[in-house]
Amino acid sequence: MDACTDRLEALLNHFPVRARMFHSGALCGITDFPAPDASGGGGAGGQMHLVRAGSLNILYPGSAPVLVDVPSLLLYPRPVQRRFVTDARQGAELACAELHFEGGEANPVVSALPDVICLPLDRIEGADPVLSLLFAEAFGQNCGRRALIDRLFEVVLIQVLRHLMEVGQIGGGMLAGLSHPRLRKALVAMHEQPAHDWSLEALAAMAGMSRSVFANTFRDAVGCTPGMYLQSWRVRLAQLALVHGRPLKTIALDVGYGSEAALSRAFKAQCGMPPREWRQGHGQGGKGGLRP
Repeated sequence: MDACTDRLEALLNHFPVRARMFHSGALCGITDFPAPDASGGGGAGGQMHLVRAGSLNILYPGSAPVLVDVPSLLLYPRPVQRRFVTDARQGAELACAELHFEGGEANPVVSALPDVICLPLDRIEGADPVLSLLFAEAFGQNCGRRALIDRLFEVVLIQVLRHLMEVGQIGGGMLAGLSHPRLRKALVAMHEQPAHDWSLEALAAMAGMSRSVFANTFRDAVGCTPGMYLQSWRVRLAQLALVHGRPLKTIALDVGYGSEAALSRAFKAQCGMPPREWRQGHGQGGKGGLRP
């Protein structure tokens, strides 16, 4: 495995994201985005706002206002209570999309991101052509525009994830590990081959590090031990399979456990309940959100 290994492919194959535009045009005056429904309803998605022109004040409860006065991207992986305030007459031009992450809040991309990401558009390397096409379609009337725009929002999200990994802007967790020039090789190996019997020595060799240096570096960067991370990844994959109704015995083999009993022990350690009980609470068909 070399340095060109795709750090996002396995993640996005297992946990894809779907975007759906819900606004394009001027946003004038006050627009509120309420807090998540406290009654539950797992799998609440995120939102992406692309500010093409104008200025925008963002108010968060208990925090100082944030002024956005250059073309920018605002990414909310999870619902966040906020208020957008723009000039009542001129407003600001935005294109906005709902983001639906497979697995809801258990999606490892969601859990790896901060609550809010704000980036000037000109800082997202390579995004200019995509953004130009997205804005042209969002503010035009071409046939098929909605389907095209939705896919373009998904492309922008991937470009943002690339940017965050390249600049090392994430302080910890999975994306911080994927940003590390050596650790990322071990992480990608676990993502791509969860059923492999990974030892600490084998993962350290993947990273080109000694066993002790790898273990310490991994814990410092990602925030947990390699063994804990591998268990968490396997359980997340098991959760996806459970809500799609797959047999527990098959799931156990696919995610690296030799038996249902072994998977059940790991699952309970991670989620606080065995897989069958967890599945009863989350349903099947993949429509409900997953919670770790």
